[in-house]
Amino acid sequence: MDQYKSEFVRSLVSRGYHYQATDLEGIDRAAQKSGLNAYIGFDCTAPSLHVGSLVQIMLLRRLQQAGGRPIVLLGGGTTKIGDPSDKDKSRPVLTEEQITANKDSLKGVFSKFLKFGDGPTDAIMVDNADWLEGLGYIEFLRDYGRFFSINRMIALESVKRRLDREQEMTFLEFNYMLLQAYDFLELNQRYGCRLQMGGSDQWGNIVNGRELIHKYKVEQTGEEPEAEKAFGFTAPLITTASGTKMGKTANGAVWLNADQRSPYEYWQFWRNCEDADVARFMRLFTDFPLGEIAKYEALEGADINSAKIVLANACTTLLHGENAAKSAQETAHATFAKGQAGGDLPKVQLSAEEMRDGVSLIALFKRAGLVVSRGEAKRHIKAGALKLNDQAVTDMQASISAGDFSGQDSLKLSVGKKKHALLLPAA
Repeated sequence: MDQYKSEFVRSLVSRGYHYQATDLEGIDRAAQKSGLNAYIGFDCTAPSLHVGSLVQIMLLRRLQQAGGRPIVLLGGGTTKIGDPSDKDKSRPVLTEEQITANKDSLKGVFSKFLKFGDGPTDAIMVDNADWLEGLGYIEFLRDYGRFFSINRMIALESVKRRLDREQEMTFLEFNYMLLQAYDFLELNQRYGCRLQMGGSDQWGNIVNGRELIHKYKVEQTGEEPEAEKAFGFTAPLITTASGTKMGKTANGAVWLNADQRSPYEYWQFWRNCEDADVARFMRLFTDFPLGEIAKYEALEGADINSAKIVLANACTTLLHGENAAKSAQETAHATFAKGQAGGDLPKVQLSAEEMRDGVSLIALFKRAGLVVSRGEAKRHIKAGALKLNDQAVTDMQASISAGDFSGQDSLKLSVGKKKHALLLPAA
């Protein structure tokens, strides 16, 4: 740690973000000077990012905290092609309308973690459609095609894996690597951006971009001055202590947008993390000083559960605000400690037709995201873990209608001790 002088690189290394870098010492030297600009690209393939993308957002946050300028690059152009990195098959092509809707939906999350504005360290958000959509194909090949090595591109792990398995990789996808590299060059020329960061699956694309900048500058000026040198940095793929990919649960992805994953469910995700992950997640996903985090390293039993609440509150506050975190904790306390139905639990509302005709109870558990299939529900019923108002459900064919509410304003659905939802009557 002592060999790194900049606050930025010391933070990356000490908090566990460092996986690979083209020249970590060079990044350290650049970060010691004012105004290191760095970017991370986010394709617009879904209306929300999930927790798996949170490391990338936190990288930009660490940069800004250390006096650098973060650049959020939305892939309005590259999303039309699809990134083949770490993929075993082609992604479906999205329409222009889908990409625009996704892009608009994504923007709000970044302002929770970064300060945007016109100041020297204020973050900026750009869209690569601004330069890619007007890029002439013949001109692009003429001006930049000679800087790319096919030998190197097919040697990239993401490409090699698909070719070895004889899985088709389209020319469209192959071009993605060129366009991402061009993004780095464009941002370098427009904003003086010298660092691209990303997940470990992006290493090949990042190296391509760094080499494009180097070769282009050498051809244009005969050299690449040290003060203009570009760099690449990747963070590791984050998994849980048991090896599960970060952000994936039995009920699907842990989305960052509140309309796709409620603040309470988000809070519960962190509260239910494995004991061995608490301190590591604090380093990665909170702003707690390392000395404070060290106090949680050796905790066990009830003490580690208290630390998980600290983690859940901190992570939820960053994304959804302090009031949402406090409300989520109060709901959890009411639900688990007092056996009540807290107000922030996920909610499912019956329609007037369902109130009249009845609806399958198992279907409601699925709709609430508490089970993913009838088979899972059946297993929970056999174990006595599927409950309605804290009473075990024993009948797979059970249904719910208006009479089941009998003056109650809600019914509580539960699977085990940790998964709950509220069932509401029609308005």
